[in-house]
Order: sequence, then structure tokens, then C-alpha cells
Amino acid sequence: MANTHNVSEFIFVGLSPNQGVQRVCFVVFLLLYTAVVLGNFLIVLTVMSSRSLGSPMYFFLSYLSFVEICYSSTTVPKLISDLLAERKAISLWGCMTQLFFIHFFGGTEIFLLTVMAYDHYVAICKPLNYTTIMNRQVCAVLVGTAWVGGFVHSISQVLLIFHLPFCGPNVIDHYFCDVLPLLKLACSDTFLIGLLIVANGGTLSVISFVVLLASYGVILLHLRIRSSKGRRKALSTCGSHVTVVILFFGPCVFIYLRPSATLTVDKMVAVFYTVVTPLLNPVIYSLRNAEVKKAMKRLWIRTMKVDEK
Repeated sequence: MANTHNVSEFIFVGLSPNQGVQRVCFVVFLLLYTAVVLGNFLIVLTVMSSRSLGSPMYFFLSYLSFVEICYSSTTVPKLISDLLAERKAISLWGCMTQLFFIHFFGGTEIFLLTVMAYDHYVAICKPLNYTTIMNRQVCAVLVGTAWVGGFVHSISQVLLIFHLPFCGPNVIDHYFCDVLPLLKLACSDTFLIGLLIVANGGTLSVISFVVLLASYGVILLHLRIRSSKGRRKALSTCGSHVTVVILFFGPCVFIYLRPSATLTVDKMVAVFYTVVTPLLNPVIYSLRNAEVKKAMKRLWIRTMKVDEK
């Protein structure tokens, strides 16, 4: 492997060569990342400390929020530090590590969103058997499967990229290490590897998205026999999840399911799914869910009482 990896580090082009724009972006992304961490951590803390949020839906939501923190932390801290650096470098092993965790947490999130859709299906279509079907053991197995699925997806992506020869160019036209920018730097024909990467990443996104759409199609058909009040409650619960699914899968499909090309818009799309989507998730789930808002209010009251003592 030593004779094929003559490159020991990669240089990021970043978001913009303009120093003034970089300083503005530093402030903006620092604030956004802080909001991502605090917002998702608040959901995790609220679910863990509230007895009223003990259902599987909130169990999965807490894991989703935790994954969002990890996913955003894989790229954004490096982006923030690079915005103030003249030379935006990352080692070969650092690049492979970043690539692994991006796809690990991203793949885990895809599986978690699919699991949450299944949970909604059982809750709405099989309400009498919900507690039996979605017991603690089943929930733990589903979450574990999501983590394993994310790992398998990620390790296959990294192995495909790592076996490519990097022998000359080392400038990545992006702000983090991802499969498509790295393919452009390889000193060999990457057509077959590119197809395998699309088959692994893009197809995973599309199949999961189709499964999600199908599950919600079944849910909508089932809601026709419900009362208007029951339909509103179910649609409100599902609406938050559908919104998050669209926000996450839309950019992923755009990036990974099209011919390889250098597009400036790719960076903006990447900013959306690494920063904006993790920020919107806690907002969507907290503002559209009365139980979460009540639990957060009770947590705030308890915290204030402790501070007074």
C-alpha cells in the first residue's frame, strides 16, 4: 500500500477563497454548530429524564438526536477551524477516519429513520398490539441493527476508497473528505469503483426512501377509517418524521445518485445535510410535539428549582 499512497495529506479548497467571507462563515457556523449540539442534547436529556416520554417513539428520537450530534461533529468542527487557517490540511489517515464516521453516522441515521417509520406504522395500524410488538427488547434490537447497518455501509465505502492509488494531486475541492471528491484524485480508472459506491450509498438512500414512502402510504390508507381527531393526531406525529426524512434524503440523493461532476452547489448541499438538517430536527420535533414541549418545560422548572436551592 505504501507504493500506491504517495500522498500523505490532502488540502481542502474550503467554502470560499475570500478571507472576509471566511470570517463571516466562521461566526455563522460556530453559532449553528453550537445550536445543533445544544438543541439535540436537550432532546436527549428531556427524553432520558421524563417518564411521560417512555414510548418507543421517543426512545428512537433520543438516539436520532445523539446521532445528529455525532454526524455534525464529524465535519463541522474541522470546517470551523479551517475557516481561520491559511492552509486547510488533513492527513491521509485523518481523511479516511473522517470518511468512515461521516458514512457511519449517516448510514445509521438512514436506518434509524426507517425504524421510526416502522414504529409509526405499528402504532397507527396495530394499536392494540403496539406494546407487545414494540417491546424494549425489540426496540434495542432495532437500534442495534441500525448501528450495525451504518458500520457495514461505512466500512465498505472506506475500503473501496482506501484501495485506490493516490500518487499526485492532493487538493480536494470540498471542505471535508467524501467519496466523490476523493475519486477525482485517484491515479487510476475509477469507473467501476464509482459504480460500486453509487450502488452502496445511493441505492441505500433510494431503497430506504421508497420503503419510508410505502410505509406512510399504508398509514394514510389506514387513517381513512379513523375519526377526524385520530387522523389529525396521527398526521401530526407522522408529519414531523416525514419532514425530517425529506430534508435528509433529498440532499443525499442529489449528491450520490448522479454522474460525478464538480459543482459549486455540492458544497452548499453538503452544508445543508451536515449543519442545517441536524439543526432543524430538534426544532421540528419539539415545536410540533406537545408532549416534548411539556416535558422540556417540566425539565426547565426542575432545573430552576435545583438552582434556587
